[in-house]
Formats: sequence, structure tokens, C-alpha cells
Amino acid sequence: MSYPIMIHPNKKLNRKAQPIDMITDETIVLLDNLYETMVANDGVGIAAPQVGKNQRIAIVEVDEGDKFELINPEIIEAKGESIDVEGCLSIPHVYGTVKRADEVTVRYYDRDGEEIEVTAFGYLARAFQHEIDHLDGILFIDKMIEQIPEEKLEEYMEEHLDD
Repeated sequence: MSYPIMIHPNKKLNRKAQPIDMITDETIVLLDNLYETMVANDGVGIAAPQVGKNQRIAIVEVDEGDKFELINPEIIEAKGESIDVEGCLSIPHVYGTVKRADEVTVRYYDRDGEEIEVTAFGYLARAFQHEIDHLDGILFIDKMIEQIPEEKLEEYMEEHLDD
């Protein structure tokens, strides 16, 4: 089931999400529905607060078939930094540059309750940081350096392809 996405400025997007104490059948259903919602909206990540669920759950899939289901994720190490363009399902038609770590190590639990650590680089690292920010009530526009008009987005991306 695909959920409706909460659109900024909904105050629920600025709440710090509550940790998951126990993975239940409802948690699994939420994971499945979040993924369906993300795919239906052409996203590469989604966090539970974006659909009105105040839980520390997010999904990231920047490469098809390489899906990360993050329960209670935390960044335990971050290195380097880069500036790149971001957008958000909860803030349609708004794009802007954001400074983030180039490399992050994230610790989280999967749907089976297994603790996992993954080190991500580049775009995947950026997606993890974006979604974990959602869980902390932080939106990319809170960190935005420069807004890029939607009609100039493609041109901007081409000009900064080698950055």
C-alpha cells in the first residue's frame, strides 16, 4: 500500500522520530509500504516521518536492487565533505546544494533484527545522511546553501558533472 507523502511545511516533518523497541509485524508492513511509496514517487529514499509515522525507520535504494531498510539508524563515523544538489519527496519542485560527508558508516537494524554496519561513499552516503536527517526532524532546506531553480537543474547538473 502506498502512503500519501506529507508535504512541507507540515510540522510532523520537524519532529524527532521515536526509536523502535521491537520489530513487529506492523514494522515489517511499514517497511514494505514505505518502499512501495518511495518507488511510486520515483524516490531514492524515504523516512517514516514523511508518511506521518513517528518511527526511526527509513529506506534507501540509489541503485535498483540494492535496498537498505534502516531501523534505528545512526551515523557512527563521517569523513570528508562535498557539496551537491538534493531534492526531497516532501518538498516537491525545490532543489538546492547541501554540504554532506563524502563517506559515512551507518549502524542500523534490518527487518530480521540483525545489527548491520555499512560504510557508504558518494551518492549513497548522501542519501543515508538525508534520510537520517529526516528521522531527526531536519530537512535538506534547513542545510541548503543555494537553491537551484527547477528549470535550471539539468543545466546545473551538467555543469557540475565532474565536481
